[in-house]
Amino acid sequence: MLIICMITVMEREIELSIHYLLMKAHTALNKKILSQAYEIGLSPGQPRILEYLASHDGSDQKTIATHCEIEPATVGSILGRMENTGLIERKQREGNRRSLFVFLTDKGRSASKQMENIFILSDKQAIKNLTEKDVDELTRILTKLYSNLTDRN
Repeated sequence: MLIICMITVMEREIELSIHYLLMKAHTALNKKILSQAYEIGLSPGQPRILEYLASHDGSDQKTIATHCEIEPATVGSILGRMENTGLIERKQREGNRRSLFVFLTDKGRSASKQMENIFILSDKQAIKNLTEKDVDELTRILTKLYSNLTDRN
């Protein structure tokens, strides 16, 4: 009986831990976003890159990888699939023959706008029972957590 009680207490502590709650929330939000992204023909990694390129069109692969926090080799694979499906094109810029720069195509801009709506609606659902003060506090705390974990404080 004591062992069962200890396991229950330990399970409860895990369920209330920061890492567990963040992973649960991230997984739920990510599943929601990716299922909708899949419906418009996108695979994992592509929504984040589309979101970045919407405001940074013409970026190089290294910059995209850094901003999206994806390994450069993985970004290369994702960009290859995006290029094959007509979402992006990679071009050299005059005066720089060493790097390829990534540009959204019309199809990519359209997918980016669809993803923007998916992100907005997902965010709204995630915060639907929170006050504006709660959202501000959550944003502040998550920013601080990220800073703590990446030594950017």
